Order: sequence, then C-alpha cells, then structure tokens
Amino acid sequence: MHGSASSGWLLVALCAATGAYCLLRMRSNLEEQRRAAGGEALMGFGMAAMAVPAAAFTPPAWVWPAYAVLFGATGLRALWAARSGRHHLHHLVGAAAMVYMAVVMTGSPAHGHAHGASGVPALTGALLLYFTGYVLLTGARLIPVVAVAGGGPAAGWGDRPELARACRLSMGIAMLAMLLTM
Repeated sequence: MHGSASSGWLLVALCAATGAYCLLRMRSNLEEQRRAAGGEALMGFGMAAMAVPAAAFTPPAWVWPAYAVLFGATGLRALWAARSGRHHLHHLVGAAAMVYMAVVMTGSPAHGHAHGASGVPALTGALLLYFTGYVLLTGARLIPVVAVAGGGPAAGWGDRPELARACRLSMGIAMLAMLLTM
C-alpha cells in the first residue's frame, strides 16, 4: 500500500480483526449467515494482506496475480449466489475491487502505486463512489439497531446483527482507504 506505515498497519489490524470476527460468525446456526461470514472473512484477511505497508514487506511478484485469481473466483461465486439474494451483489463488487487492486499492483513499477498525470482512473472513481455510498448507507442502518435486535438475550454475540453490520461497515471503510491510495 502507498502511504504512511502507521496508517497501513492500522488498516491491517482493522481488516484482520474484522476477518477474525467473521470467522467467529461462521459458527452461527443460520446457513445464510455462515456462508456470508465466510466470504467476508476471506475479504477481511485478503484486505489485511494487501494493506501491509510496502516498506515492511514487498511480496514476490506472483502474489498479485494469485490475489487476482483468488478474488476473481470469489466474485464468480458471489455472482452465482446473487441468484438467491441481492446482498451477494455487494460481495461481487467487493471481489471485483480486490481483483482491480491486485491487477494494478501487478502492473505498477516495483509493485507500488503510481499515479499518472491524468488523475484518478474512472474505475477507481466509480468504486470510490460505490463504497462511499455503501459506507454511508450501512452506517445509517447501524444507528437504529438495538443491542438485542432480533436475537433476544439468548443469541450469541456472533449472531448479533449490529455486530455483523459494524463488520461490514469496517470493511467498507477499509476498502475506501485502500482505493484512495490507488
């Protein structure tokens, strides 16, 4: 990632913590929640790996194409799953953004980000607009949720909808931060 090492490490910590929480959510009794949490855990850990500051670790050249293939497959899975629910379309856009960032990293000199004289590329701008809207909408949906919404006192903390929304909000903010450094 391009930018200061301290902000890069904070982004790594946020994404890794989000991925870890999503792994815990995979223990839910609800099949759909387990499936969504698995994809979100993969996204969180993938974002954490991509956010490691270049000054701390420069991955081998094969890593970026591998990320592109991994998240391309994740995007195809999300596209297939979108037949049963619109929520999967967001996973598709997230996977496409990860593929895009991996491809940019593959083509960048010394695998760092290079800005051209022409400004922000159109695809980066479109992704920034999408994730800005997603973050604002998810944040607004998070506000009215009460602590025991839908789960009752017997619900485990992994099944609480406000925590799942906070997880998604964190990943949306992290995606915005990563796209801003493109």
